[in-house]
Amino acid sequence: MGHYIDVDHKVRLFAEDLNPQGKKTIVFLHGWPANHNLFEYQLDKFPGWGYHCIGIDTRGFGKSDKPYYGYDYNTLSDDLRTVVETLGLHDFILAGHSTGGAIAARYMGRHKGFGVSKLVLIAAAVPSLIKLPSFPYGAEKQTVLEIIKGTYNDRPQMLRDFGNNFFFQHTSQAFSDWFFNLGLQAAGWATATIAQTWIKETLFTDLEVIHVPTLIVHGIHDKIVPFELAEIQHKMIRTSTLVALEYSGHGCFYDQKDEFNTLLRKFIENQNG
Repeated sequence: MGHYIDVDHKVRLFAEDLNPQGKKTIVFLHGWPANHNLFEYQLDKFPGWGYHCIGIDTRGFGKSDKPYYGYDYNTLSDDLRTVVETLGLHDFILAGHSTGGAIAARYMGRHKGFGVSKLVLIAAAVPSLIKLPSFPYGAEKQTVLEIIKGTYNDRPQMLRDFGNNFFFQHTSQAFSDWFFNLGLQAAGWATATIAQTWIKETLFTDLEVIHVPTLIVHGIHDKIVPFELAEIQHKMIRTSTLVALEYSGHGCFYDQKDEFNTLLRKFIENQNG
C-alpha cells in the first residue's frame, strides 16, 4: 500500500507502506540515485517476518514529486519529519543508505531524532563524502564534479558507470539493467543537485548528538563511500556498533543480502541496544 504525503508547498512524497500491523516499524531511506525499490530484498522479507516497513522516495526520485528546489539536507530531513508525523510513527528504526544515511543523520541532529528508537547507517555518506582540507578522508571532490558533469551531459552513461562501481559481487545483466532503471526514474536536476549537496554540506555536528543505539554496516570494498568513513562514524557515535562486510561494496544490502538481513533483524530485536 502506498501513500502520497504533502510535505512542502504541495510537494508530495511517495511512501510504500507494508504490513502496517507489524510489531515494529522500519523506515528505509534510499541512496542516490535510486528510490525505495533499492531495498527490494529487504521489503521482500521483513514484512513477512512481522515488521511494518516503510520505504520513502526522496523528493526528485522514484514516484515522489520532482520540484526544482529542496535538495539540501535540512529540507530533506524536514520532509522526513512530515512523513513521520503524518503517518503517526513512533519508536521506529530509521535505516538510511548512502545519501539516505546523510538525511538520517541530519534528521537526528535537526529534529533530535524525533520518534527514532534505533538508527542504522548503511554505507552512509557522512560526516563528509568528500575530502576536505581538515578532513583527509572520503572521495575526491573531482570525482563528484565528474558525476555532476556527466549528469548534465549524458545521464544514462553516468548512471551506467556508477552502477558498475556499486556492487562487489557479480550481478546479472538483467539486475544491472534494473538498477540502471531505478536511476532513470529520478529527475536529472535532482540527481545533479544532490551531488552538489555532497560538496556543500557536512554532518559532523549531527553525528555528535546521536544517542540512540546505532548499527553501522559498511562493505570493505566500497568504491563510492570508502570504508574509512564508517570507522569515523563509529568513533563519533558513542552508542554505535560497526559491522564490516568482507564481501560487499556500496550495495551491501544486496552483495550480502542474507547476512545483512540477519544483522538488521538481530539489531532490531536486541533488547540491550
